Amino acid sequence: MRPRIALVSLLVSATTVFAEFDLARGQFTLQAAHPPVCKDYFNISIYHVNDIHAHLDEITTSGTDCTKPESGCYGGYARIKAAVDAGRKTVNNSLFLNMGDEFQGTLFYSYYGGEKIAETLNQLNFDAMTLGNHEFDQGDAYLGQFLDNLTMPIVCANVDSQDKIINSTVKPYHVFPQYKLAVVAATTDTIPAISNSDDTTTFADPTETVQYWADYVYAHEDVERIIAMTHIGYDVDISMARNTRGIHLIIGGHSHTLLGDMAGAAGPYPTIETNLDGEEVFVVTAYRYGEYLGYLDVQFDPAGKIVGLSGGPIHLTNQTAQDADLEAQIKAWRVPFDAFGNEVIGNTTVLLNNDGCKLGECNFGDLICDAMLDYRAAQSAPAGCILNGGGIRVSIPVGNITRGDVITAFPFGNAVTEVLLTGRELWNIFAGAIAGVSLFNGAPVITWPQISMGMRVTYNPATKTLINLEIGQGDEMATVDFGATYRIVTVDYVAAGGDNIMPVQSDYVVLDTLEEVLTAYIQRLGSIDEELQNRVVLVNDTTPVQS
Repeated sequence: MRPRIALVSLLVSATTVFAEFDLARGQFTLQAAHPPVCKDYFNISIYHVNDIHAHLDEITTSGTDCTKPESGCYGGYARIKAAVDAGRKTVNNSLFLNMGDEFQGTLFYSYYGGEKIAETLNQLNFDAMTLGNHEFDQGDAYLGQFLDNLTMPIVCANVDSQDKIINSTVKPYHVFPQYKLAVVAATTDTIPAISNSDDTTTFADPTETVQYWADYVYAHEDVERIIAMTHIGYDVDISMARNTRGIHLIIGGHSHTLLGDMAGAAGPYPTIETNLDGEEVFVVTAYRYGEYLGYLDVQFDPAGKIVGLSGGPIHLTNQTAQDADLEAQIKAWRVPFDAFGNEVIGNTTVLLNNDGCKLGECNFGDLICDAMLDYRAAQSAPAGCILNGGGIRVSIPVGNITRGDVITAFPFGNAVTEVLLTGRELWNIFAGAIAGVSLFNGAPVITWPQISMGMRVTYNPATKTLINLEIGQGDEMATVDFGATYRIVTVDYVAAGGDNIMPVQSDYVVLDTLEEVLTAYIQRLGSIDEELQNRVVLVNDTTPVQS
């Protein structure tokens, strides 16, 4: 008997559609109750991925290397390729789309840069790709060289770069004339705050830009339907759906949002919204790291509206076939760094959890900040640590910890540094984080600032008010002194204004990288049992101790 996975049933335009994915054959079997029938309807199958982050090989569910197949291995581009290739053979019309963030996340990128990622992407036969924020992590020139090695169209309408290759390669839209269909794409306009794009590179508002180019395409190209490809995050996708016209399918990335009917999903796949004309817009995204492959069968009417839709995210598990040739290449690429990455440096008796680190305190954030504080304690005795929660990329499960696990959790090469901040600046850092808007530049605070021992933040979540910020040791915690200056350990990314956490610093000295500091800390301790330290306290008080 062939293994099968039953997927979600959807009610679209009064038509119930069911889909099952046949793992052995690598294709869907669709069943519909009273499907709409019209010779003018256009049917197309769409596969999509986002936020792979250099996870070329199979992984655990947390995103670390899968070294224990008996515990379950997921994803990997060899599985993605096998599933897409098999599925596309069974349909007349299909697209395979990539929503960006291929850079950063594993030793495949740390060791090879973009070389093996480009080589892999070219074998997947993507029909179009847009840019994620991490594609800009090494600047525009590096991105341009990477794009010059790709064979698929690169689409991103809201980026304006002075790099000649980016300018000649990246287009605002791409038309598939055989389908009378175009894709218009946009990336997040927060890139200057969260990545390393050139100072001259600008990013326009994604929604306004997508609407402009959608109108342009309908007016100047022979198309009947437009798909928006985005790397802006699920919530912004929802806003785009509600505030545009003429776009009825948005395929997104950036926020690593799990959609579907599985446990932990943030919403349905697809999420259905209503646009400015009162028409349905379908929003989908496919989680992160390639654990799921997004899949849709879509039926458009001649006006570009969706009148039928089926499918769902395909969970790529041990039972999913892999493309043998690509799997062999990926395994061979691992050889130079596997011995280094597999070295055991310690163990953990608790899950070092990155879930929620962007929004609040997490035990992994507590651990890394304590490691950074310990690293500088003998040299400069800093008062505390502040680190961007979004820089913690994956969880580390219970068991042995390898060098590769640490590099995968902290893949960006950020270096530890120290800054001097006044008590007033420290207060404003956390007041802005709680409110979600920086008090230094008025921009959104992208991720929650993780803190070390010696710091305690108390706030009212209902009013988003900072009630108290205390600094000290043990029981000797005292409200921060606005007139005092404190030495704070952080990373160069945050010191330079990354994630809009603190005022932009200058003349700071970069020290060892974050993964080196954490590795040494784990090696010294041997075993980690870091529970949540409750350094962030939620209260009902409404009056700050000072203002």
